[in-house]
Amino acid sequence: MHFKEVCNRRCILTTGGIFLLTFGVFFTFCFISIFRDILYEELKLRPTSRGYDAWVTPPFPLSMDVYFFNWTNPEDLKNHSTKPILEELGPYRFTERPEKVDIVWHDRNSTVSYRKKSVYFFDEEGSNGSLDDVISSINVVALSAANRARSWDYIRRKTVSMGLNLYDQDVYVAKTAGELLFDGYEDNMVLMGKQLFDASEVPFDRVGWFYTRNNSADLIGHYNVHTGVDDIAKIGSMAEWNYKPRTNFFAEHCGMLNGSAGEFYPPNLSKEVPIQLFTPDMCRSLPLDFEKEEVVAGIKGYKYAGGPRTVDNGTLFPETACFNSGEIVPSGVLNISACRFGTPVFMSFPHFYGADEFYLNQVEGLNPDKSKHQFYMTMEPTTGIPLDVAARFQLNILIQSHPSIALYEDVPRIFLPVLWFEQHVTMKPEFTGEIAQALSIPTTARICGIVMIVLGAIMVAWIPVERLMFRNRRRDVVTDTSTEKVLLQQNLAKTTILVPEKEKEAAGDKLSTIVEAHPLIECKTVRLGENGTTKT
Repeated sequence: MHFKEVCNRRCILTTGGIFLLTFGVFFTFCFISIFRDILYEELKLRPTSRGYDAWVTPPFPLSMDVYFFNWTNPEDLKNHSTKPILEELGPYRFTERPEKVDIVWHDRNSTVSYRKKSVYFFDEEGSNGSLDDVISSINVVALSAANRARSWDYIRRKTVSMGLNLYDQDVYVAKTAGELLFDGYEDNMVLMGKQLFDASEVPFDRVGWFYTRNNSADLIGHYNVHTGVDDIAKIGSMAEWNYKPRTNFFAEHCGMLNGSAGEFYPPNLSKEVPIQLFTPDMCRSLPLDFEKEEVVAGIKGYKYAGGPRTVDNGTLFPETACFNSGEIVPSGVLNISACRFGTPVFMSFPHFYGADEFYLNQVEGLNPDKSKHQFYMTMEPTTGIPLDVAARFQLNILIQSHPSIALYEDVPRIFLPVLWFEQHVTMKPEFTGEIAQALSIPTTARICGIVMIVLGAIMVAWIPVERLMFRNRRRDVVTDTSTEKVLLQQNLAKTTILVPEKEKEAAGDKLSTIVEAHPLIECKTVRLGENGTTKT
């Protein structure tokens, strides 16, 4: 019975220990790679993936804030001793409800095609102003006409000059915020241009910075992006835009479709490698460099921000020279004229944040502030999911003298800010909670694995250790018993009482009683010599 009990206990402890050791090694060293594979499968974009619905229609509305620069002294444009004075108005807030439409999956090369359509609603409560506010701004129609005629012969330039005078064009217009944005306004020069030029060169019948953008799926083009099914490192990256693998607006590598469409980024982001964002409104990609680590809703993220390289055009970084489109200007603005039907549009960060002082010195009323005007994206590095995004850009118009066109003769060369807009989106706590929970799984598994290894090792080693301790205990007991016996033998040795022969009879009874009571005492008689010594 005792043997069976020991055997059963040994088998249970050993088997259980091996079981815990096996699973402990698995969770400590192997689980992370399996978890990574599962995570990658979840991140891939498919019609059945968990994030598909949120990709088609974001689960929460987005906001876009627009700030106008009211040009308070346009009549002083030709006065070279006076700078344009600007007054910032806004924000004019709009709620955006975006949606992907015309979705087509291409399994052959693991891409998906779609268009973006957004509906905008004016948020009166969130705005600091009304769409009826009258704003003085640059006359972009007249300036575009003059800019287009810049390279023409003298007679054709004079024709444009006469047309501007005939239609009472001025260097500025005073329109409501609604007209300058989504509603648009009519302009006789535009109607004339539609008759004189090809329809593709003058695609609009009204003038407005965001005209035709509301509830339209055609303005920002046709996307074709990688789903990551064949290679997770490609997820979200642009494959084609408007059915072409590159743009025709910039030469060399500047025309390549680098980076993401802005919604998906590959996992395992690096601090050393910048992320790139393709922006259809600029017809180009923008690099964002790592700035610092930042915690968003309890999740550690990598903050990538727009810096000097983002808005350079060859002044600081030679590789960006192909973006200048022939206009060599100080760093800080991006020439997107080719992308905007020849209109001299230059993009920058708001208030010329991060730009050369040259631009700030041209106007009055700007005050760049990093906390308000920086463009950044904070990404969770393991999954590549955006946690906090602040997309901020400023639209500027280049005003310069045009020969033989009276309206723009003797005007200074100025980059005039018109408006800037911001879309700031921070992931909601309910979504960050799911991400945090998923990211904690490998750490939890590793801790559990280590605990299992320790417990398993203890269980496997328990019986041998117990037997060793038992042997040592028995050895100690045997040693103690032997020692006690020796001591007992030494302590229990017989005591001999020597009694003189003459006194034996007198003490006989007493001695007999003592000997009987104490077996270890013996009595011997001795004879005494004449001097009192004993004799054998």
